[in-house]
Amino acid sequence: MPATLQEILLGPDTQPKVIADCYALIQQEVSDKSGISGTAVMDQLEPFWADFNHCGGSEFGDYLAKRGDEVAQALLSVTDAKAASSGRPTVVKAYGSVRGSAVKHIEAALPRVGDLVLKYAA
Repeated sequence: MPATLQEILLGPDTQPKVIADCYALIQQEVSDKSGISGTAVMDQLEPFWADFNHCGGSEFGDYLAKRGDEVAQALLSVTDAKAASSGRPTVVKAYGSVRGSAVKHIEAALPRVGDLVLKYAA
């Protein structure tokens, strides 16, 4: 009987390699996005960071989560602009079909994103 993905990927000999590869993948994705789009995402977070600091907040993750829809819409404005400028109707249609669900996924990640930002910015 074939092994499950959990058994394969989380086995004691494999799990450390999977973790290392996931880390390398994240590093590459961040590196790939550190140009214009990476800057655009940071630009969208900047007003929230400034307000958080002005208000004297202590937990940036909580701050972002309380403004979930607003922050998600701001972050998605980066990909909205990319989709709008795409000359490929298939890309625009595909983006439109997942755009609505992206909001809830971004909102769910905001507490962890804020905590990560605060870890290095505090």
